Amino acid sequence: MDITSFARISVMFTIGLGCTSASKADEALDTELERVRQALAKYEDPYVAVRDLYLSTVGCVHYDGSKMEGHMDYPKGAMGIHFVNVTLQGPPDPLKPNVLIYEPQGNKLKLVAAEWLVSLASTKERPSLFGQAFQGPMEGHEPLIPQGFHHYDLHVWLFKDNPLGMFSPTNPDVSCNDAQFSLLEMPTKLVPEP
Repeated sequence: MDITSFARISVMFTIGLGCTSASKADEALDTELERVRQALAKYEDPYVAVRDLYLSTVGCVHYDGSKMEGHMDYPKGAMGIHFVNVTLQGPPDPLKPNVLIYEPQGNKLKLVAAEWLVSLASTKERPSLFGQAFQGPMEGHEPLIPQGFHHYDLHVWLFKDNPLGMFSPTNPDVSCNDAQFSLLEMPTKLVPEP
């Protein structure tokens, strides 16, 4: 075997190892997300969510894709109606998101995503879950969350595919057209890291 053939085989072997470890990481993430999806499936019924202290913010949040310097980048799309549980605080627990997000569909609500919020006051570093760093830090989302609530957050589209990706803050396939209270928000202002 000449040196060129040996080099090609070595490179192919190295690439193969990298692909194997990447696919194992993807499988581990898929398994973890499926576990979270199963734990949250009971909240497909919003009445169960309310009984577990997830309370509706009423407004269906969506963004027009506007960009503003020093603000979050929210691609055009919607988040939906947030049901917030203020009793869940502290480090993020993958099985207990602070927020459940529903899309209005006719006179029903469809669970589409979960969101984890971590207040800036309760952490010294940017949190992460599922191998993803949280976005922010940012101000609260007026008028639904007080402006002074500086926080990090992470959206995970567990129950509806998102062409922008599983961890994008908005989803262009979610609509607020059927919402009684549609709320077009402007991008949230970023705040300094702790």
